Amino acid sequence: MPHTDAIITYKTPKRARISSTVFYFISGFGYSAWASRIPSIQQHLHLNEAQLGAILFAMPAGLMLTMPLTSQLLGRFSSRSIMFGGAMMYNIMLGLLGFVTHPWQLAVILFFFGSSRNLFNLSLNAQSVSVQSLYDRSIMTFFHGVWSMAGFAGAAVGYLMVTFNVAPAWHLPSVAILMIITALWFYPETIYHKPSALQKKPVFSLPDKFLLKFALICFACMACENTMYDWGGIYFEKAVHTSKQSATAGFVFYMVAMTISRFAGDKMVNKLGVKPILKYSGWLIFAGLLIAVLIPYTVAACIGFVLTGAGVSCIVPLVFSMAGKSKTMSGASAIAAISTIGYLGFLLVPPFVGFVAQAAGLRMAFGIIAAFGALIVWMVSMIKDDGAH
Repeated sequence: MPHTDAIITYKTPKRARISSTVFYFISGFGYSAWASRIPSIQQHLHLNEAQLGAILFAMPAGLMLTMPLTSQLLGRFSSRSIMFGGAMMYNIMLGLLGFVTHPWQLAVILFFFGSSRNLFNLSLNAQSVSVQSLYDRSIMTFFHGVWSMAGFAGAAVGYLMVTFNVAPAWHLPSVAILMIITALWFYPETIYHKPSALQKKPVFSLPDKFLLKFALICFACMACENTMYDWGGIYFEKAVHTSKQSATAGFVFYMVAMTISRFAGDKMVNKLGVKPILKYSGWLIFAGLLIAVLIPYTVAACIGFVLTGAGVSCIVPLVFSMAGKSKTMSGASAIAAISTIGYLGFLLVPPFVGFVAQAAGLRMAFGIIAAFGALIVWMVSMIKDDGAH
């Protein structure tokens, strides 16, 4: 039976699961489509690295500033409505990115792209928690595996577009239109989850004492994940002293390990339980980063990156699933609250890595990040076995 204190309406569990899977694909494919064209847009607008970096900050700024609004909306409306509206805005902004002709236009559109991504992704996670409540076995990590697979697919299509000199003005709007049609097609299959009057929260809703544990786990995991995105390739070049090709290979190993582990995660959770998997994940992050730091050679660093990828793969979806059972907040509001803290790790820790690397080297910086794996293990040990409060 669904674990919920509000009314939910759906056709069949299978159809609800398929629709959520499709929306995860839309999110991952659209984001990687944009990422694959950043170099083309940079060249088109004649931006240097510093200018591009400053403009790119508009997207996380839009994401963070929209976080309290999303939390408020998820406390008042069904996650399916916010998810659908977010998906529409997300893809409209994606299409508009293909037409930018001035840097200020790129900054403005990226701000709203980040805002819509926040609306879309948080409501999508809330929707998937509702779908999870229809099943006795874990299905959460599969959704995030689909997101990663969609990212690979979007990057591959982007590579083909660049190879055949297809302009972003054709590529990005085409992807956006296709994703909008897909969202319209599968929206009727999503779950309607009616919030109760008790679910309304203040605009700035932070985790309570119980949910703070989940928030810190998300903070640590997202900090590690984005550090790998931003610094993984550079670590291979500057600390391991490999070629650019080997550096790319190391990052690919990390991504492949993360994707495969997400698809395998549900099976492992159903066999061992959520808390053991979260603990093992923390240890994998800790061990993987330490191996890369203490043995800075290509093969060892690749092994370390594979372990780290496996470690970060399932933590966030499983934490969302556990937090969704909170008795002090609605599932949607709980996810929005812990995501507020989690995304701070995603945004703030990678720049911190840069400062530490400048002062003491990348190996020292990655050694500090390894401690987040131990923090995850400690926080998980403090969670009650029923995952609710």
